Amino acid sequence: SVNEENPSKMMSPHLPPHFPLSDTPVSSTFKFYFPTSIPTFVQRGPRSQVGYTGDLVVDDTEHRLSDQCTFKLAPDISFIEPSERDIIEKIITLGFYYRELDLFATKSRNLSWIRSGNESSKKSQSVYRRAIANGLVEVLSVYRSAVLHVEQKLLADPLPILATVTQSLNKFFVLLPPLYELILEIERDGISGGKLLNLLHKRCHCGVPELQTCIQRLLWHGHQVMYNQLASWMVYGILHDQYGEFFICEQEGNSERDSSNMSERLARMSVNDGSLSDWHLGFHISLDMLPEYIPMHIAESILFAGKAIRVLRNPSSAFRSVDARHKKLMGDELLPQSEADKIESMLINLKESSEFHKRSFEGAVDSIRAIAASHLWQLVVVRADLNGHLKAIKDYFLLAKGDFFQTFLEESRQLMRLPPRQSTAEADLMVPFRLAVTKTISDDDKYFSRVMLRMPAIGTNIKSSKVDVSKSKYADGDSGLSSDSSLEMSRDGWDGIALEYSVDWPLQLFFTQEVLSRYCRIFQYLLRLKRTQMELEKSWESVMQQDHSDFSKRHIERVNGSTSQQRRQCFRPMWRIREHMAFLIRNLQFYIQVDVIESQWNVLQTHIEESRDFAELVEFHQEYLSALISQSFLDIGSVSRILDGIMKLCLQFCWKIENQETNASTNELERISEEFNKKSNSLYTILRSSRLAGSQRAPFLRRFLLRLNFNSYFEQTAQGVMNVIRPTPTIPPLKR
Repeated sequence: SVNEENPSKMMSPHLPPHFPLSDTPVSSTFKFYFPTSIPTFVQRGPRSQVGYTGDLVVDDTEHRLSDQCTFKLAPDISFIEPSERDIIEKIITLGFYYRELDLFATKSRNLSWIRSGNESSKKSQSVYRRAIANGLVEVLSVYRSAVLHVEQKLLADPLPILATVTQSLNKFFVLLPPLYELILEIERDGISGGKLLNLLHKRCHCGVPELQTCIQRLLWHGHQVMYNQLASWMVYGILHDQYGEFFICEQEGNSERDSSNMSERLARMSVNDGSLSDWHLGFHISLDMLPEYIPMHIAESILFAGKAIRVLRNPSSAFRSVDARHKKLMGDELLPQSEADKIESMLINLKESSEFHKRSFEGAVDSIRAIAASHLWQLVVVRADLNGHLKAIKDYFLLAKGDFFQTFLEESRQLMRLPPRQSTAEADLMVPFRLAVTKTISDDDKYFSRVMLRMPAIGTNIKSSKVDVSKSKYADGDSGLSSDSSLEMSRDGWDGIALEYSVDWPLQLFFTQEVLSRYCRIFQYLLRLKRTQMELEKSWESVMQQDHSDFSKRHIERVNGSTSQQRRQCFRPMWRIREHMAFLIRNLQFYIQVDVIESQWNVLQTHIEESRDFAELVEFHQEYLSALISQSFLDIGSVSRILDGIMKLCLQFCWKIENQETNASTNELERISEEFNKKSNSLYTILRSSRLAGSQRAPFLRRFLLRLNFNSYFEQTAQGVMNVIRPTPTIPPLKR
């Protein structure tokens, strides 16, 4: 029985004082014994108040969950006054609400399906509903204690029955009906997990203190489940969510195409462990199950922390064996036990709090995320030598090792004058590539072994190049260039030359396939630029050698030099065009290599030295890559197309010049010259536009424009370039 003098002995530590609990259940055969003057149906009142019906109180429907109360006084009772009938029928509605709440709690807490092994029953289970059911059991035990207390008072002293019962149970009219509405909504909409926490959080905002306290208690039970799942995820890296109710969930529904593509990509990066796929594809945030009072950035921090702990607790076997050679401990050293205990203690403090405090929760999550990010930074940056790999990628993908690529392009120059062969293009390139390695790469370079030369399928590139040629021919109205242009533009298949970089665990967390693809895009752009610069230099070199040879021959044989003088005179306009081309290409190359790459590299190095957070480091690296692409104009389609066109014109010019001795084509050279002037002036006009002047490219872009226009030549010639076609100097035909 309830001790009225000291009710705190019977109270739950999480319920207010006016909610006493009792361990004494109300028996299903419970009966009141009153003097004979008391009506018989009142003696059976406590049975109906805890959900049992009989001759006096009947249930007029067999439906378990109904919107309306189905408990009524028996219609054949005629000796009760209408006013008393109204009071009694109002009171017995509490019994109906009790029964429905008790049925919901019993159903949610029923674990008999585990022994039966019924999979269909498993799908309908919810650990969050079970937790809420435990809270409902606490509330219902308070109600049963109140009914027991009424019985004891009436047995001890014959008081006015209806008044006593009404006075004792009246406070439950603000609790049981709203709780009944709550379980109706849960059952009707199939609410569970984070959605259930959302529903309870909204119901907490009411103007009835008793009901608010009750809903908060139910929400506390739901949060216990959430904190247990958070502890499993953020302490051990294990997602414990067998019913799919947590807002962190495993990735599902990937199409075979997506999974196969990613498998191929990961295979190219030599990945054999599951932690990498878990990091990139394994987990995501389920917005449906994310409680509205948990901000998205906090959910992302929880996701990151769990994935980081998962990586730290599960190092790859290859990394473990390499580290073991240096006699270092694994496992606990990547994530010390003291740090895991600290994370667990923060979650325990949140779990033991009687209310959910948003600020405390966010502070704890941020602290846990900082711990995970710091240890992941230690693993990737220090143990895996991130900076060394960044330097290697800069050397090879950003052409910082200029001597190597200069040698490679010189050795492969004759090969690249012919169109690539579909089946052997990559093997053909490996010969000059290995020669360049032998001449320039030392044995101390431990990173070069990770660099691989690739020549992807070239059919698409060649086809697109020919389409470009046809467009230019149509625009220029020159139909006599078909065979030459097709041959020249098919050489652009070599523009598909790519590099791959092999990275081991855990560097794949940093160098994702997307990152390596962006590096490869920049590499292809820089290699085309360097190849164009080299061809312009080689064309001047070859013609000068021919000129010196002619001069020596004329001097030795003392022949008439009128033909040589005429040749030199007719080539003079061509050398002016070549110098303009070389001037533009040199300044563009200097701008990208010095003003863009080197300056952004220094910024990245500063961030690496100052940061101790892996996520921040990834963000800094993404900003670095974005700056390289944007300041190199690769993200501006119009500028990128103009630059590609200029480089193709330069290559065509070089090949035409070197073929002048055997196949003079002054019309083609004039066309190239005119096209180059148009494109270079258009480029200058776009780069000095107000839209680009206000962007992040502005400081370094102004330097580039200053170098181009140091003598105002571009500014003068660019005026009206889009609308006015200026006459180009006529190139006299070469007389033989």
